[in-house]
Amino acid sequence: MSIISSLDLETEQQLQKLFPYPIKLHLLFKASQHTPGSLFKKFDDVGQFVIVVHLASGAARGAYLSKPPKNGGSDKDAFLFDLTTTNATKISPQDNSESETVAFANSQLSFGKAFRLRVACALQTFIFVHFSSDEVFKTNWKEESYNDTTKERGLKDVEVLSLQVVGDVLPFPWREVSWTDRVREDLRESFVSHKVMSESLKSIRVLLLGPVGVGKSSFINSVRSVMYKHMTHMPSCGTCAPPGFKKLKSSSIRAERGGPATSLTLCDVMALGEDGATGLSVSDARAVIKGHVPEGYKFKPGTPLSSQSIGYRAEPGMKDKIHCALFLLDARKVTTYSDYLQKMMRRLQAEISDLDVPQIVLLTHVDQVCHAVQEDVKYVYTSRTVKDKMQKAADFMGMPLSFVLPVRNYASELSTNCNTDILLLSAVRSILQAVDDTLDDQCVCASSSAD
Repeated sequence: MSIISSLDLETEQQLQKLFPYPIKLHLLFKASQHTPGSLFKKFDDVGQFVIVVHLASGAARGAYLSKPPKNGGSDKDAFLFDLTTTNATKISPQDNSESETVAFANSQLSFGKAFRLRVACALQTFIFVHFSSDEVFKTNWKEESYNDTTKERGLKDVEVLSLQVVGDVLPFPWREVSWTDRVREDLRESFVSHKVMSESLKSIRVLLLGPVGVGKSSFINSVRSVMYKHMTHMPSCGTCAPPGFKKLKSSSIRAERGGPATSLTLCDVMALGEDGATGLSVSDARAVIKGHVPEGYKFKPGTPLSSQSIGYRAEPGMKDKIHCALFLLDARKVTTYSDYLQKMMRRLQAEISDLDVPQIVLLTHVDQVCHAVQEDVKYVYTSRTVKDKMQKAADFMGMPLSFVLPVRNYASELSTNCNTDILLLSAVRSILQAVDDTLDDQCVCASSSAD
């Protein structure tokens, strides 16, 4: 006969709300039906699980662990909870706590001092449960103990349930990112203090390349919004549809409104076309990268830039050239782009490689392909769909997955968001690092040639 959990449907639904992704629960252990000594053996091959202590009052308390206790050490994702049929309260450990949040030894699993679950052996084996207030988990529980041999004291049952993630979200991220205010400020400060490795270069010029609607101008506005700490709205520079704005526009990113310029300049141009009749040509893109195109130059499809064009730089300096190329692709469309666009972008990628210019792929609109990421971008590296789209983008460009970075641009928001800021600043950090690595390699090569 199958054993059924004491969680009724309403209470289980309240428990599920504590998780930001869909989950299923499967009963592994029930103290009233299983031998108490087998409690912790049920954890050996389980990735994530929930412990629920059912009290005679009808309420329940419990804990979540993201890994088996036999692995030892703290579990930063663990949390405690209070549970009723109408409400669930999540109690996470304090971010600044230096104490061990979770410990397992001598058949006892402890969450700070707030919750202890132990298998004790005397004349008989029994389960011992202890609750108390705690500084690590900030519980306000009064100190009380229960065991399953004294049900009259208020303990109804103890259950262990495995937790299975369903839907799009993976149980663990495949790229590690810390989503905290401190990380956001560290990334911002590192960006502001960044110095270009070349003494002759004060600013890194980064060219954004991509088809219509991919979010080039939005990315520039979003990075500026991160630095200004409020939404900025600058005019769009690129569209293929006449009479669209088609000029080269360079935007220096400042540390704050009216503040000093950072080492990053983002350059926008006319969008790439999905056929041969519209959009930026390969020759014009190459001319921009090599520094021949003057600021404000208006591109004309079918009439590429030449040495006879007004403002043409015959001998561009290092400050005029492009030092990194960003290829932007839309996560919603990455599998439906035309063959022509793919061939053009791969041709550009090959020519840019020949110029020793680093390249990165930005995958935009990732929040539009995954509901969890739409709710909070901190799930971007646990989303199966986003990972698949990133791999599709890498395959489309013929580049490694490590070259692909997901971003969420600000679009409808009225204020900035910590996690969105972190994702954008992480992309900026990767851009700066790519240019630094290239400049360092060029310095090494120059030194070797001189020797």
